[in-house]
Amino acid sequence: MNYELSYIVWNPSEVICHLGPIAIRWYGMCWLVGIVLGYFTVRWLYKDQKVKDELFDPLFIYCFLGILIGARLGHCLFYEPEVWLSSWQRVLEIFIPIQIEPGGGWHFTGYAGLASHGGTLGLMIALWLYYRKTKMNLWHVLDDIAIATGITACFIRLGNLMNSEIIGKPTDVPWAFIFQQVDAQPRHPGQLYEAIAYLILFFLMLLIYLKLDEGRKKRSITSSIPPSSALSRIRVGTGFYFGLCLTYIFTFRFFIEYTKEIQVPKEAAFALNIGQQLSIPFIILGVACMIGGKWMKRLGAK
Repeated sequence: MNYELSYIVWNPSEVICHLGPIAIRWYGMCWLVGIVLGYFTVRWLYKDQKVKDELFDPLFIYCFLGILIGARLGHCLFYEPEVWLSSWQRVLEIFIPIQIEPGGGWHFTGYAGLASHGGTLGLMIALWLYYRKTKMNLWHVLDDIAIATGITACFIRLGNLMNSEIIGKPTDVPWAFIFQQVDAQPRHPGQLYEAIAYLILFFLMLLIYLKLDEGRKKRSITSSIPPSSALSRIRVGTGFYFGLCLTYIFTFRFFIEYTKEIQVPKEAAFALNIGQQLSIPFIILGVACMIGGKWMKRLGAK
């Protein structure tokens, strides 16, 4: 069979262009676009909720560092601790974007290896530190970030697609991709599945916020709903959006893993791969946040 006539042949360059000696890569650009779109989404939410500008200013730095450090540590410690903890040089390479060569030289690699589960955990820790600094309602912060998360996650997965990484298993579905940088087999475009799912989440969250959030001053349809109503839980500051984000993303991640190749060889011996195992606690936490309860009030929900 002539695969090239049946499936999508995928072999883009990883580099968009060169600015002198600096290569501008699709993966880095997708990360940048995703974070910038998330930044402007949260800025709009803060303005819409009349949050002071000085409370927003440090948020970007906290989120950027939390996601990057968490994603890097997550990949190295969750998936390949035996590699990255094998010597002081490898430990150093976790934190700096270079590879130290045996002869003493080095070359720039970028942060090759980032895990979304670690990025989520790093973001949660960063937001807790931000809450401690600003004294904002913790659940308010988490809910606003959750609304913007889908668009950022979408572009990160598009970056994986441009890098031909996190590929799917072989398949004969008509929308299969042939990742020529990997092999000649048609495979599930797992990165694209996730990107589409996260984009849907982003618009779903915006729709709920615009139409159902009783805290809004305009275009609200819940202003007359009694506080005891279940719909009164669907507002920023209750943890609902944060819980929905975690539940949606990691439930989808759990099942989409069945279409994806394992990332490290040791996963072949597991009934559930590492991504699925790490998704379960986030799903439980997400459901708990959506349900709510007295324990949330102790952490700042009003």
